[in-house]
Amino acid sequence: MNLKRFSILAAAAMIACGARAGVQPAIGFSAQQFPPKDVRLLDGPFKDAMDRDAKYLLSLDPDRLLSGFRSEAGLKPKAARYGGWESSGLAGHTLGHYLSACSRMYQATGNQKFLERVNYIVAQLAECQKANGNGYLAAIPKGKEIFGKVAQGEIDTRGFGLNGGWSPWYTIHKELAGLIDSYRFCDDSQALDIATNLANWVYDTTKNLSAEQWQTMLVCEYGGMNEALANLYGLTGDRRYLELAEKFYDNAVLAPLAAGQDDLSGKHDNTQVPKIVGAARLYELTGQPRYADLARFYWECVALHRSYVIGGSGDNEGFFPTNQWASHLNAATCETCCTYNMLKLTLHLFEWSPSATDMDFYERALYNDILASQDPDTGMFVYLMSLQPGGFKTYSTPENSFWCCVGTGMENHSRYGQAIYLHGNDSLYVNLFIASELSWPEKGLTVRQDTKFPDQDTTRLTFQCQQPVKLALNIRWPAWAESAPGISINGKTQIVSGQPSSYVTLDREWQDGDVVKIHLPMSLHTEPLPGTTNLLAVLYGPIVLAGELGTNGMPADPYAPDQTKFVKWPPAPAPVFVGDNHSILKRIRATRRPLTFRTRHLARPEDVTLVPFYDVQHQRYTVYWRVLSPAEWKQQRAEIETQWQQQSSLMKNPAAGTNIKR
Repeated sequence: MNLKRFSILAAAAMIACGARAGVQPAIGFSAQQFPPKDVRLLDGPFKDAMDRDAKYLLSLDPDRLLSGFRSEAGLKPKAARYGGWESSGLAGHTLGHYLSACSRMYQATGNQKFLERVNYIVAQLAECQKANGNGYLAAIPKGKEIFGKVAQGEIDTRGFGLNGGWSPWYTIHKELAGLIDSYRFCDDSQALDIATNLANWVYDTTKNLSAEQWQTMLVCEYGGMNEALANLYGLTGDRRYLELAEKFYDNAVLAPLAAGQDDLSGKHDNTQVPKIVGAARLYELTGQPRYADLARFYWECVALHRSYVIGGSGDNEGFFPTNQWASHLNAATCETCCTYNMLKLTLHLFEWSPSATDMDFYERALYNDILASQDPDTGMFVYLMSLQPGGFKTYSTPENSFWCCVGTGMENHSRYGQAIYLHGNDSLYVNLFIASELSWPEKGLTVRQDTKFPDQDTTRLTFQCQQPVKLALNIRWPAWAESAPGISINGKTQIVSGQPSSYVTLDREWQDGDVVKIHLPMSLHTEPLPGTTNLLAVLYGPIVLAGELGTNGMPADPYAPDQTKFVKWPPAPAPVFVGDNHSILKRIRATRRPLTFRTRHLARPEDVTLVPFYDVQHQRYTVYWRVLSPAEWKQQRAEIETQWQQQSSLMKNPAAGTNIKR
């Protein structure tokens, strides 16, 4: 792989990586993220979602999240454990996510309550770690026994667990990640001390394992242990952490990817993505091309060839053969964690070599999967984003779920500002059209983006400069744009050249008060389910539209401790489209409400209203539509109407849900 390498000041590159000291990156970055504190969301759907998430985070009791850590350390808990996965073999994983979410929320909002939460939890974890006496820190039931066996060379991964535990390294990763974020974003030096003590324990626990034993152990899901340890190496320069990070390399999965082979079918989706994110981080710290090769190849496999229209991937948490899409429109599609991790990976790739194609995917997944995964009433989270025609969303409960997608969900809605803008030395990338304000202190520059996108197809950038700033402003020309963006500077129309899925560059000296107005031509378009010609989704610009199908036969309470409670709940009858691909869009008309459309003599047996998928909550919906020709409809009408009657009858006596085993 040939990657562009730019000479960028090492200090600036380390800021992009979240490092304060330690190791300089081995590669140059052509784009870097801004610190979360420098991007503030303005009024709009993303700020609404972040505010709901903030309210939920502050409603949780830190002592209940700490309960298992205290009991496993031999200390008296100050409160009872939470339910769900926090009372299971993954106990403690949520606290790691919680630290990351609160740390980012503190920077994104400036609310001191989040800083107080982080400082309190870190101090309590230090007490637990001290009581354990050897650097160990976890709430995992029988964790000391599980890892004690590892230290003795006993590796039992029957059932994909580890020595009778669920996924103990996965949980340790979440703790390390949360502690590192507490240090990066809250300046909590004690958090870094705890993280390094824990990493030292990991080193001592695994130091006598053979290469064969390591590979056997990595059959069990280990999250992003390689990423967390690589980050610690970057922060501290301690090469033991780099050595460990490189040992968390699952040859069975990563070696084929490094060789350009897609061997993913049949594998658990979210078990793999964090491994790739870790490989991307290792590339940045070591410069070894194989890490970059497998990261980019994996992204292309999943983002371009294994993702549904909403940007999510997987069915029943696993990858399936890419010639079997039609049989995978089920109620258990698109685990939200997978999308969370794919967005992290996308940002790594973009920092190496900015690509509008990468950001086209990022935007698609952000609006149509991540934003769509939050319940607007309670701020709760979706685990499996059903794409089953006639399906509905199932949400977590506030205190008795704590699934993996609750943990990543806490973080998702605190991360909305991270990809709107990225920068080079003298360049600014405007990637997403989200109402926000960027502060760039090093340039003495503030950029305010005022927009009601996607309800409206325009956005405006206003520059506030302490003094004139020479800067290349790169505005994404999205792949979905109906035509070239219309751009003006201070009312003067600019000539735009290029092509969709690229950047329009405005390189000039910017003055205080300069205004850039951008028109983004949006239109209806369709996208087929891969490998099919008679199943398609409808989009308006980047926004996936879903058909509203009402609440008939839905459970009275869509909140569940068990994420698969409603997987076998019968779907509602879903209309079909009757026409050909050329006539479909002509029969979908805009209404007076923004982003709301109505079919006209298209859907059978009755027409439907289409709205953004992220707005469909607490009712049934369809994203993918079966398309029949008029002749096929005439031939199959009686059969379809009979199916409608049978499904309607079944909905009166819905089946109980079943469990998916990770």
